[in-house]
Amino acid sequence: MDVILHDLCGADPARRFSPYCWRVRMALAHKGVPHEALPWRFTDKAAIADAGTDKVPVLRHAGRAVHESWAVLEYLEDHWPGAPSLFGGEGGRALARFVNAWSDSVMVPGVARLVVSDIPALLAPEDAAYFTRSREKRFGRPLAEVTADRATAVEAFRRDLHPLRMVLRERPWLSGPTAGAADYIAFGPLQWGRCVSAFPLLEAGDPVHAWRGRLLDAFGGLARNSPAEDLT
Repeated sequence: MDVILHDLCGADPARRFSPYCWRVRMALAHKGVPHEALPWRFTDKAAIADAGTDKVPVLRHAGRAVHESWAVLEYLEDHWPGAPSLFGGEGGRALARFVNAWSDSVMVPGVARLVVSDIPALLAPEDAAYFTRSREKRFGRPLAEVTADRATAVEAFRRDLHPLRMVLRERPWLSGPTAGAADYIAFGPLQWGRCVSAFPLLEAGDPVHAWRGRLLDAFGGLARNSPAEDLT
């Protein structure tokens, strides 16, 4: 296969749960780029060391290794110009860059705060040990304590999604008449949450929930058919 994606998985290689890898998987489907998504685990760092990183996604194409999800999205746009555009022009690219920064600073930590304690159970033993040790160092406390109050903390997360909600009340997609990079970027953290935890991040009547459902069904149900804990 000419295009290879190193894609984070759990003990079950079919459970792909990285928010950043999901951005790329949706973008590859949008572009219609044939590829192989290789399962990668937290302790498989040697497999991507040549890319100059120890984190996925890593995309390999034509002898190059591209890492970081935003860089991969730009690479796909620039190297498959005849395929459907992810950005719809330079203005859309700039706007998607803002959504990327907002998602990374608001959505990713917000989801982590609600689901991180559920992740070790889905990992192989050596990965679970690494994940627990590294994340407890990051949070400064046991993972169970991080999510202990999530039944009430989720309300703050849902309020933080209000910018999405305001747009999605008026239109089906963030990117314009069809889904695009901005949608896939914001979708990634929500797909991460549903893949690793049964805890409901969204309420059924929320326009964000309906938008997430449309993206779950996109590309023949690529995201919906992936193993997940939250099946709503």
